[in-house]
Amino acid sequence: MKQIHVMHTFANNDGVPYITWFMKRAAQERNVRYSFLLLCAQKPKMLDEVRSYGFQGKWIHFDPARRKRGMMAALPRMWWQMLRWRPDIVHGHLFDDTLPAMVAARMAGIKARIITRQDSGFHLFYAPKWVFLDRLATKLSTRVVAVSGDTRKLMVQHEKAPPAKVGIVHHGIDPAPYLADHTAEAAAIRQQLGLGDAYPVVGTVARLIEWKGHRHIIEAARLLVRDHPRIHFVFCGTGDRENALRQLVKDAGLDKHITFTGWMDRSRIPALYSILDIYLHAADHEPFGFVLAEAMMSGTPVVTTRTGGVADVAEDGRSVIFAEERSGKALAHGVQRALDADLRNIGQEGKKLALLSFTFDRMWAGYMEEYNKALAPK
Repeated sequence: MKQIHVMHTFANNDGVPYITWFMKRAAQERNVRYSFLLLCAQKPKMLDEVRSYGFQGKWIHFDPARRKRGMMAALPRMWWQMLRWRPDIVHGHLFDDTLPAMVAARMAGIKARIITRQDSGFHLFYAPKWVFLDRLATKLSTRVVAVSGDTRKLMVQHEKAPPAKVGIVHHGIDPAPYLADHTAEAAAIRQQLGLGDAYPVVGTVARLIEWKGHRHIIEAARLLVRDHPRIHFVFCGTGDRENALRQLVKDAGLDKHITFTGWMDRSRIPALYSILDIYLHAADHEPFGFVLAEAMMSGTPVVTTRTGGVADVAEDGRSVIFAEERSGKALAHGVQRALDADLRNIGQEGKKLALLSFTFDRMWAGYMEEYNKALAPK
C-alpha cells in the first residue's frame, strides 16, 4: 500500500492533542507520512515535537493582529513549501491557515485539498461579512470534514457547500484524565467553592460570552431554586460577559446559589466534573463541544441544548437529557427531568457512549477513510 503524504496546516496553535496522538500512530503504522506548516507569531514548540517523530515541519511567521496581511504574506511561502515537499493531500484545520492553504495548494497543483471545519457559525453569527471567505475556502477544497452534524448543516445551508462534499468525523479525546480517581482534588475544589451540603451541584465549563447561554442558565436557576433550595450552580470560565452576568445573578437574588470560579487550570477540570451532579450546557451552537464529551467520559449526567457532536450520537433520556430550546424554562425542565430520572444510570450510559464515540482510534479511522476518498479517482 502506497504511503500517503498529508501536509497539515495550523495557525496560532502551539500544540494539538489529537495531532500528537496521530503522529505517534503514523510513526508506528507507516501508512501515512505527515508534514506541517505552522503559522505563528513566534517559533512554535510544536515544531520540535513534529521533528522528533521524524516528520518535516516549517514555521511561517504570522501576526494574528494583522490577519489579512498575515495570510497574504504566508500564501507564497506555503505555496513554495508545497512545491518542494509535494504532498498528496493538504489538510487545513483553522480559518487563518485554511484559506491561504487552499489557495496555495490549488496553485501548486495539489489535487486533494481537505478542510476540517471546527469553527463554522462564527462568521455566520458574529461577522457575516466574512462568510464569503468561508465559502471560498470550501469551494477551493475537494473535501470538507465537519466535526458534527450541526456544523455540516450550517455549511450546507448557509455556505452552500454541496452535501456530497461534506463528511463528518467527530473529535477524539484522551479518556485517561476523565477516568482517573480525583477524590482528593475534588474534595479540595468543593471546599474551595464553599459548596457544603449543596445538592444538586450543577456546573458548566465555558467562556463567559453571549453564545454560551449563561443568562439562560441564570433564569433556569431562578426557576429551580423554588423547589430545590440547596441547589448550587458553578460557572467555570472567564469572558467579556462576566460583569453583566454577575449583575444578573445579583438582580435575581441568586448570589448564594451561583458561584463564578474564574479561570481554572485545565488539569483541575476532570476533578471539577467529578463534583457535579449535573453538567448543564446552554450554547446556541457548538461545532463539536469538547466539554460535553469530557463530562460524559467523567460519568457526569449531562443536560444540554441539542448541539455539537453529542447531538449526533446520544439518545434523549438515556445517555443525556436534551433541552429542546435555548431558554431558562427549557433548561430548568431538562434539569428537573434528570433529577426525576436515575442520575447515576444517565451518567454511566453517557460515559459508555462517549468512550465509544469520541476516541482517537475512531477519529483516526474516520480521517483515513476521508483521505482515501479524497485520493480516489474521480
